[in-house]
Amino acid sequence: MKFTNYWCFMIVLLFTTFSCKIKEPKSNLSTEKSKPNIVVIYMDDLGYGDIGAYGATAIKTPNIDALAENGVKFTNGYATSSTCTPSRYALLTGQYPWRNKNAKILPGTAPLLIDTAQLTLPKMLKTKGYRTGLVGKWHLGLGNGNVDWNKHIAPGPNEVGFDYSFIMAATQDRVPTVFIENGKVVGLDPEDPIQVNYKKNFDGEPTGKDNPELLRMKWHHGHNSSIVNGIPRIGFMKGGKSARWVDENMADTFLVKAQRFVKKHKNEPFFLYYAMQQPHVPRTPNPRFVGKTDLGPRGDVIVEADYCIGQFINTLKEEGLLESTIIIFSSDNGPVINDGYYDDAVEKLGDHKPWGPLRGGKYSLFEAGTKVPLITYWKGVIQPGVSEALVCHVDLLSSLANFVGSELRGPDSENLLDVFLGKSQKGRDHLIIEATSRTALRKGDWIMIPPYKGPAVNEQVNIELGNADVYQLYNIKEDVGQKNNLAEKHPEKLKEMIDDFTRIRGEGYSSIEQLELK
Repeated sequence: MKFTNYWCFMIVLLFTTFSCKIKEPKSNLSTEKSKPNIVVIYMDDLGYGDIGAYGATAIKTPNIDALAENGVKFTNGYATSSTCTPSRYALLTGQYPWRNKNAKILPGTAPLLIDTAQLTLPKMLKTKGYRTGLVGKWHLGLGNGNVDWNKHIAPGPNEVGFDYSFIMAATQDRVPTVFIENGKVVGLDPEDPIQVNYKKNFDGEPTGKDNPELLRMKWHHGHNSSIVNGIPRIGFMKGGKSARWVDENMADTFLVKAQRFVKKHKNEPFFLYYAMQQPHVPRTPNPRFVGKTDLGPRGDVIVEADYCIGQFINTLKEEGLLESTIIIFSSDNGPVINDGYYDDAVEKLGDHKPWGPLRGGKYSLFEAGTKVPLITYWKGVIQPGVSEALVCHVDLLSSLANFVGSELRGPDSENLLDVFLGKSQKGRDHLIIEATSRTALRKGDWIMIPPYKGPAVNEQVNIELGNADVYQLYNIKEDVGQKNNLAEKHPEKLKEMIDDFTRIRGEGYSSIEQLELK
């Protein structure tokens, strides 16, 4: 009896010890399975007032609105810049774009803007085991300035941290009008090589300027070079006919590529930069979205984008990934109505205000140029709410680094992780905003715009630029529309703002470049 009890005791002891040894470790961000996926959805020229969650009534955006209703909606969320290339540079590098003299609106033939040795958001995430992908608009340059579009194109997204990339090189209105997947043009026939030139046309090739009879979309300004799919573009292109995209299918193409990336990497942590093209010009909704609003193609493509976002979120649900994915939604800059084509955007605008209660728009130093919709969503983790904290896209690199346990930080990027997760209302103290090389200071509830030469309004796009021959000082908490310049009324506050601005920006801030609409 004693012998039997002894061995029973030993068996129980051994089993207990073994069970303790094979017990799973506690879940934390250091284990592969528990690392949340990260998705940045970045729209193009979407205004502060263009979606329902921010006050729009003429455009229905239920899928974006659901992110806002169930996540954190920021009312002081900023892009760094009021144009696309600089904002995208800041998002991916954590650095103010004005620190790089080449960070301006780039032609389709521009060399890669980001140094391959530079820290980027995807590079940082790769150090923590993330698979990184880019689908959509790039517009940060490719190659070294003399790209042969018929060979492997590098350096590009894959050389600055992305494992996978499916992109358009620049914008929908620029040549080359082809998709590039991991450095290779998709569907290219080697017997019909691509040639691109931004200075002169190729012999015998029609243009929007010389052949208006070939157009299905008329150009207003700037877009009068090569014709692709009946739409005149910026820049000249010859060849590559089998590789040219169909504009009306672009949103669906990007959506499918984004969904495939998610499905392929669902069993490992991934980062997806989903850079949508809407509502940038040319606005070409798929036929099934035409007429979905009374605003013409501009309104219709925003509805199309909302649909794509809904489909993408459904994919996360179907793959069981929604609870393990943080989604960050925003836009690269503020809105523009007429940006180079006659597409009824002006005529059908009605009471809709893409800029919401703000002043200005794309290209502008006023609020509507850089203050954009910004939403963070993580089902079951981020609690619904509205945040007035001052945050910026440039802060995502350092904040997400903290999120995944990395010590890496961007040079101008602040760690505001708790703010983005809705756990804190303490955002930035100040922010330098930029518009076509002109800069201004947001600090607290105040914005100071230095004097700048140039027209007060750009007549072609009908947007106030923020130029004036005097300092401008606005309290945007009390005067959201920036109607009252308080520079003379508050000289001490003005001096404080100027001193802070000069300390951060340096003395050479008044050296600006001529605005070129692109």
